[in-house]
Amino acid sequence: MIDALTAGRLYGAAKQGTGKTGETYTTAKVKVAAGNGDTLLCNVIAFDEKVQEQLLALDDGDSVAMSGSLTPKVYQDKTGDTRPTIDLVCHAVMTPYHVQRKRQAMLGQE
Repeated sequence: MIDALTAGRLYGAAKQGTGKTGETYTTAKVKVAAGNGDTLLCNVIAFDEKVQEQLLALDDGDSVAMSGSLTPKVYQDKTGDTRPTIDLVCHAVMTPYHVQRKRQAMLGQE
């Protein structure tokens, strides 16, 4: 397990589901920049209720930063090429909206 902080743009809409035990979860895909200029697709899953609400409030293309447990993986695309991907169990979400609110709170402007 890698404890990671990653940032990118939401790809499509986040989706909520219900597990076998009746607990809800939310999944999303985020395009993140790789060091070589390429983009990676990050598969995100969240179990915390507050984090789920934050992900579900975002729209396609919104900027988002997330922290959580990261697992690097490899998959084969439609043409048979091997491509990297990452899976993230999200524990916290930060958006430009959150940054503005935190800054205002720190400056006593709330």
